[in-house]
Amino acid sequence: MIDKDYLLDCLLQLVRTPSPVGMTGRAVALVDGWLRELGLEPKYTRRGVLYVEVGDGPPRRALAAHLDTLGAMVTELKPNGRLALRNTGTWAARFAEGARVTIFSDEAQHRGTILPLKASGHRFNTEVDTQPADWDNLEVRVDAELSDAAALKAAGFNVGDMVAVDAQPEVIDGFIVSRHLDDKAGCATLLALLKSITDGHVHVDIPFQAMFTIAEEIGIGGTHGFGPEVEELLAIDNAVTAPSQASRDDAVTIAMRDRQGPFDEPVTRHLLDLCARHDIAHVRDTFRHYRSDSAAAVEAGWDIRVGLACFSLDSSHGWERTHIASLEALTRLLQAYVGSALPERSAGQQ
Repeated sequence: MIDKDYLLDCLLQLVRTPSPVGMTGRAVALVDGWLRELGLEPKYTRRGVLYVEVGDGPPRRALAAHLDTLGAMVTELKPNGRLALRNTGTWAARFAEGARVTIFSDEAQHRGTILPLKASGHRFNTEVDTQPADWDNLEVRVDAELSDAAALKAAGFNVGDMVAVDAQPEVIDGFIVSRHLDDKAGCATLLALLKSITDGHVHVDIPFQAMFTIAEEIGIGGTHGFGPEVEELLAIDNAVTAPSQASRDDAVTIAMRDRQGPFDEPVTRHLLDLCARHDIAHVRDTFRHYRSDSAAAVEAGWDIRVGLACFSLDSSHGWERTHIASLEALTRLLQAYVGSALPERSAGQQ
């Protein structure tokens, strides 16, 4: 049983809560409160990864989703009273143009818009269309009377201020359209799993850690924090819904490989078997330009098997869209996964 209203409510609250990588405290505090409401005991690593331990005994599994999102940082207070900025996390400047944002200075929050340097059609005519989409050609127009760099400084702006992009979520006919679904939709499915456990609807066969990492978008989210007995990590993240990809809006995607290489065969086969046994709509897919918390864990030297289960996502790192059917299918797989034994591993299996 899945509390669909809880899943969707958590998702919408999360995407409306700014948490660009490097400034995740607000989202972490929100999830901390929800975990306590479920009767769970939040714990933290030194770097700030939030996790809870579920089941009897030391965790032997970990499930990880990331709370950090794409964002930007102020790199210059410009002579024209605007702000130069640079992306944090890998995303294209063309998806930043026109975005409404909040700039977080030391003492205040300010609203603004990311604009290309040539933004006025009545001044630049077709040059608006021909200028390259590049971060060097973007600036933030702050919604305040700020005529020059001195005025920006006097108003409290500094190089290094964080810039959070508005999510602007909408729910339409089962589709959720929003920025930052990567990976807040994954976090919402993990929270829905935990609620189904604490409500008594799901039995936990193997103790596990539920982890909410905070720096996946810069490649270091899953580098640490696993208990010494953890043998297996299942990362929860987005699939790639695009031409030449198999992922679908009505299914969970089992990733067979990412840009690092194949996922561990025992984990992947176990996930596929669970989908078949529990009649969960699923597809298999491979990702060429993609990595997740699982890759970070392996590269950090953790001796654990890894897998990746995904919700559908169109226009990833842009104007994203998923569907509630995919989120439900992913949550059902997570429920089946925590209720199953660890897969056996034959000699020589990778």
